Amino acid sequence: MFLDDFHTLTDGRIRISARQASQFAKRIAGDYNPIHNPDARRFCVPGDLLFALVLARFGLSQRMTFRFLSMVGDGTPLCFSEQDDGRIRVCDESGKCYLEVERSGEATRDESVVEAFTRSYVAFSGKNFPHYLKPLMEEKGVMFNPRRPLVIYDSMGFCLDRLDAPAPGLEFVDSSLEVSGKRGDALLEFRIMAGNEAIGTGSKKLVVSGLCDYDAEAMDEVVAEFYRLKAYHEAEA
Repeated sequence: MFLDDFHTLTDGRIRISARQASQFAKRIAGDYNPIHNPDARRFCVPGDLLFALVLARFGLSQRMTFRFLSMVGDGTPLCFSEQDDGRIRVCDESGKCYLEVERSGEATRDESVVEAFTRSYVAFSGKNFPHYLKPLMEEKGVMFNPRRPLVIYDSMGFCLDRLDAPAPGLEFVDSSLEVSGKRGDALLEFRIMAGNEAIGTGSKKLVVSGLCDYDAEAMDEVVAEFYRLKAYHEAEA
């Protein structure tokens, strides 16, 4: 399974080290958000890795909603379980819930289908910055603190007409950013394709914290650093 390198299963608990999380973010998602660096002061496991592990363990359903309730730290033992109310929850040993998933409709556990959908979504999701967020922030005249950029995964959901697409693709449809003080809620909408046929829709919500006035020069430096890191890690792969 392509996720084996990015988690460890011990005594029924999943642990994700900071190194495993960082490798997933960079190698699979193309996500260079500094919050996923092993030495980050506020390090957290990528939400897309938790998303991928849920699909690997419980399959892909036609309708799914993921709500990220808290950030997972380095090596936290996690239990992935379907509970009495039908929701899937990812919790630690004290019962703290980090991710809650609702699902309905038909489901598939076909590993090739699940992996193809996972890879397609994660590749799309990893393009938060600069591809989608930079134009939004520029339009609104705001940006995150360039010294401490903080972009948090809030939620995502999708609805599929069918589950048999062997190589689905995701297309960006629209985006919006609502600003309230120093916080911004970004919504990214996408279409799920099977060849030239649309087979589903979905959206992803992000929270951008510590907003300040947009500074084109500072943003250019952040974008340049993103592409420097991208080139470095692609050369190392």
